[in-house]
Amino acid sequence: MYAVESHILVRGFAAGSATHVFDALLSVGFRLTRVLTNHERAGLSVTADRQARVGVVGGGIRGSMFARAISENPRAHLVAICDQSSRVLQGAATSFDVPTYGSVEAMVGAHPELTAAIVATPDFAHRDAAVVCATHGLDLMIEKPLATTTADAEAIIATANKSGSRIMVGFENRWNPRFSTVRNLLRTVDGGRLITQQVSLNDTIFVPTKMLSWAEKSSPAWFLMPHTLDLAIWLSGTQPVSVYARGHRGVLAGLGINTWDSVSATFTMNDGSYVVLNSSWILPETAPAVYDFRYEIQTDSTVFHIDGANHGITQYGAAGVRWPQCAVFERSGRITGIPIDMVNDFVGFVREGDTDVPTHEDGLLVTQAIEAVHESLAEGSIIELFPHVHKK
Repeated sequence: MYAVESHILVRGFAAGSATHVFDALLSVGFRLTRVLTNHERAGLSVTADRQARVGVVGGGIRGSMFARAISENPRAHLVAICDQSSRVLQGAATSFDVPTYGSVEAMVGAHPELTAAIVATPDFAHRDAAVVCATHGLDLMIEKPLATTTADAEAIIATANKSGSRIMVGFENRWNPRFSTVRNLLRTVDGGRLITQQVSLNDTIFVPTKMLSWAEKSSPAWFLMPHTLDLAIWLSGTQPVSVYARGHRGVLAGLGINTWDSVSATFTMNDGSYVVLNSSWILPETAPAVYDFRYEIQTDSTVFHIDGANHGITQYGAAGVRWPQCAVFERSGRITGIPIDMVNDFVGFVREGDTDVPTHEDGLLVTQAIEAVHESLAEGSIIELFPHVHKK
């Protein structure tokens, strides 16, 4: 999600673990068209069961949530967990009762039965983990963004193409029923011609100062805008052709974290509409939720307002006002919700291959566009994107 409050649902991981995030590479999956290669490598019979075989690299907030989702999915099998932190590995071993490893290479080498991987490492580290897994022919689910440079994204894709790996990118808002509903409405006769999408997705200052140890290697644009840009593209069926961005520095720099406080980017799309994305991660911690998410879509015949942070519950207490989050929750002792649906669809993607999920092409497009946002911030000018994409 945008700053993951759902970590309290992960067995054996304390709520305070957000301060030491080692977001994870998680191996999940199975694909029949590549069973022979992987089973030959493992010395196994091609008649072995079709369960997704899962190895998790990283026991951070997202990785441990994905591990729990896989462990509770009857169509998948959690094989192993990997993380650089011995503390995280101890917690993971206790929670999931599987072997643990200190590197991706060690885990993949020890478990040739693995058939897929979910890469949920810190954003800047996606390339190394994904390339190792793709080299071994594993199908991949990679957390958004696919990578934080176009070069890294292309390296991942090239390795996957060579080995036959397939890639799904974790743009989880595509599984949010609010946005799915709006997307369907936009495709009706009454949806109208798109004019503009204006989106604010922000985090409180808790995220860059306490949750992420690697905030200086990120920005509001890299951490938050992949969510909103992918939504804008997916909802509208359009692509960006240019971007102009502005931003502010100073608050976090004053705290010793050298990165942007806030970024605003205006994209012109290839249908003539435009998209304005605003992202900040210096909201006060007294905000009712760790993130704020407001989405407006205007067409020539209708307007949609979507509140992504307020899930319809307001709690008043001695500590103030808060909005309890419902994107991830427990039901009958099992974890469920939006990102869990995403993981379950990845299992289906690996096993059957025909699931409608965001692919490497979607991930590359967003990485190229957010990279252009930072180029515009540096140059103070409009950056043209994808010369081969022409306005309709």
